Amino acid sequence: MKIASEKKPAGRVSLSLLALISFVASFAIARVFTTISGGVVLRGGGFHIHHFWYGIVLLAIGGWLGISYDEERITRLAAVFYGAGGGLIGDEAGLLLTFGNYWTGITYTLFVICLVFVSTIILFKRYSRALSAEIKGFTRSRASFYFGIILATVSIAFLTTRNSLMDNVSAVTTIVAFIIIIAYIAQRIRARH
Repeated sequence: MKIASEKKPAGRVSLSLLALISFVASFAIARVFTTISGGVVLRGGGFHIHHFWYGIVLLAIGGWLGISYDEERITRLAAVFYGAGGGLIGDEAGLLLTFGNYWTGITYTLFVICLVFVSTIILFKRYSRALSAEIKGFTRSRASFYFGIILATVSIAFLTTRNSLMDNVSAVTTIVAFIIIIAYIAQRIRARH
């Protein structure tokens, strides 16, 4: 007989991965369905019911299950509901931001940003010690200085593209490049003293 305190907690990384997979699947299914069957619309009482409403319901159910239960099967289900709800909302991000243009490119941009952000968080949580050691080793090597110089040069070249997204990305990468360069120089100064 297992005592409750000996019970292994559900792996949070696996729950994050489940939510991410559900998000991607939900987004893809909604996008394919809308592409193939764009004319199929749920209407009621003069309202057009968009699928982001189902996403909000799934987010609420997933969040409630996640904070209300500590059983592994239910928390896994909560992660799936939460991710699927996020995918349905993410699919209609362009519609919500432009008040009517479902096919706007901002939806895909936000989708990719979300994927990169969540995937990075999952990887950092899972491999934080190894990544920390790798980053420390990289910042101590001369390669980081050269990488920073190249990244700064390329980023600065794209700062005046007249594309606000590209300008913002270039500004961020330029700042990152200067942080890498300064970290290398600071580390070299500390090593001399």
